[in-house]
Amino acid sequence: MKPPPPPRLVAAVAIGGALGALVRWTLGELAPDGTGFPWTTFAINVSGSFLLAMLPAFFAVRRSPVLAAGLGTGVLGGYTTLSTYSEQTRALLATGDAGLAAAYLLGTLGACLAAVALAHRFSRPLAQRAFEDEEGNE
Repeated sequence: MKPPPPPRLVAAVAIGGALGALVRWTLGELAPDGTGFPWTTFAINVSGSFLLAMLPAFFAVRRSPVLAAGLGTGVLGGYTTLSTYSEQTRALLATGDAGLAAAYLLGTLGACLAAVALAHRFSRPLAQRAFEDEEGNE
């Protein structure tokens, strides 16, 4: 059995998660999704995927498990939102807009994967391996 994470990692994730969720909520208040394609949630999830994939490009993040956990699992985990993405897809289906629901579902997935691929190009393979070896990718 794996030992529990140190309290400083738990605190970094908790504080980061609160900050990320606050940013997501604020963006939703400033630019509500409304009806039709949920552009705000789409932008949040794509930008969050990009930023998460960029973490290995930064030396400070690779060297600090607390920073990696706080920014990755914490801030960006709180910022991105699979639950809202899923609920908005369900709501589009419920209104009979299967085409828009499919476009949102597949478009978000495709755009997030493209963002990760783009961000991946900014970090060297050696940095990526070091990040994974230090378990910053959990």
